[in-house]
Amino acid sequence: MNEVPAARRRTRMRPEDRRESILVAATEVFAEVGYRAGKASEVAARLGVSEPVIFQNFGSKAALFSAVLDRATRLAADELAAMADRTESVSALIADLLSPGHVERLHSPGSLGMLFADAVALSGEPEISGAARRAVRIVADLLAGLFRRGQAEGDVNADIDPDAAAWWILSLMEGRAFREALAADPGPLENAIAELTLRTLTGASGASGASGASGASGASGASGASGASGAAGVSGEAGVSNGFGGRGVTRTARAAEPE
Repeated sequence: MNEVPAARRRTRMRPEDRRESILVAATEVFAEVGYRAGKASEVAARLGVSEPVIFQNFGSKAALFSAVLDRATRLAADELAAMADRTESVSALIADLLSPGHVERLHSPGSLGMLFADAVALSGEPEISGAARRAVRIVADLLAGLFRRGQAEGDVNADIDPDAAAWWILSLMEGRAFREALAADPGPLENAIAELTLRTLTGASGASGASGASGASGASGASGASGASGAAGVSGEAGVSNGFGGRGVTRTARAAEPE
């Protein structure tokens, strides 16, 4: 009996691996072009499978995007927690998060930050609202936890409300496109807003000089994330940078046949 050539054999993936491979590819697509422009056919093409395979596993484009958001939120939460553990100063980490360079990378196509921006814009969509609201609230809770840690360590002003501060940071980041479109000179304005916010939260300054990926000194003079890449530069899975910005989406390797 003739054997099937190795090149023609198909490897059947486990259901969980099949779903994960789809989520990795979908994360790339939605991070690059957004939910509305992203197509299931492009996700399928990156995996080398047919489009029905995507819908067999997730049912609809909205359900796929919701699952992508849930996954991206887990990645971002894990990375922010790891960064907080590595960073000797909460004020330095806050300075890094507020730096205009980081905020710019946060809004760059190919960043998981694009997914969170989409989540805000799509929070009124019935099929997506649950995942969108959950994603933003989890990030807000993580930031509030950082502020509480900073208050306990004497690094963040004791009289601020950590939850309000967290939503303030998210609102500033979300409002960048508004300022970019309408401000006469958005560059200096972004620097001034970052400085004002940092002084209010920590009593320190230096957000405009903090470098997201380079580990340059932040508000307190300590290097961001102990000299390692900060929020803007630590890569998550699949070549997509983490939930707090950066570039770096890479093409998905074609997976084993997910059928």
